[in-house]
Amino acid sequence: MTSSTSAILTMGRLGVDLYPLQSGVGLEQVETFGKYLGGSAANVAVAAARYGHEVALISGVGDDPFGRYLLGELSRLGVDNRYVQTDPTLKTPVTFCEIFPPDDFPLYFYREPKAPDLNIEASKLDIAHVRVAAVFWLTVTGLSQEPSRATHLAALVARQRARYTVLDLDYRPMFWESASAASEAISSVLGQVTVAVGNREECEVAVGETDPVRAADALLERGVELAIVKQGPKGVLAKTRSETVEVPAHLVTVVNGLGAGDAFGGALCHGLLGGWDLHHVLSFANAAGAIVASRRECSTAMPTSDEVDAIMAGRH
Repeated sequence: MTSSTSAILTMGRLGVDLYPLQSGVGLEQVETFGKYLGGSAANVAVAAARYGHEVALISGVGDDPFGRYLLGELSRLGVDNRYVQTDPTLKTPVTFCEIFPPDDFPLYFYREPKAPDLNIEASKLDIAHVRVAAVFWLTVTGLSQEPSRATHLAALVARQRARYTVLDLDYRPMFWESASAASEAISSVLGQVTVAVGNREECEVAVGETDPVRAADALLERGVELAIVKQGPKGVLAKTRSETVEVPAHLVTVVNGLGAGDAFGGALCHGLLGGWDLHHVLSFANAAGAIVASRRECSTAMPTSDEVDAIMAGRH
């Protein structure tokens, strides 16, 4: 990075994804795997960097070969890794998936006893950078354990609801004691963010609603200024207090659907910073997600602007 701060700052999960190179079989039958950078916040950062933005990630890795791999891969993919802390005791997490297209992709997280990204401390935050970043992206997972939760809350206090303070409702039940515990944690921060993004199931945990319109309204009532509800093959709906926009999905042959949401997130950041109208933002983000769903990996599958423009124009 050439500047002291990045336009986009993401915070949260980072780990190694080990994806089978065979589809349609369980892990017990898989013979070979591909190794990729993974984790939702890291993938969103990579996706945004593909559009030419300066992006940094706040996270953690272990002092081990996988941690060194991730630090190098972040740099290679255009993401500033200066805020990725190296934990002296915890191991870098590894995630396996199974690939059963078009809609079954079980995940197996190895993050015990704790992942380094949940051990990041508020005292090590660059508060000035958090405050001035044009987009600050954080995820619900970061609220699941201390000291990460306190660190996220400190970052939100520093942001003071700056324009693009985005909460990814990325709810993973295995990281929480219960859905009610997640709901309570989410409720405590919704008034401190300006944008919330999640699918229907995640909205149910966040605000108790699965109907897209009611879920978006509930998020707006909690203080969010832009509520985005992803509906999978039915497309995406977004609401502000004055506008409602719904766009259909781009239909593709799904290879691995796991990275589509993160591709959507990176493209959303790109569109918001570009000052695009909401319909254009959602159409572009939907197309980016479709492209990644048609590819096996996640981080290294993130598209360029030209690729997204092509699928939107029907040339893909």
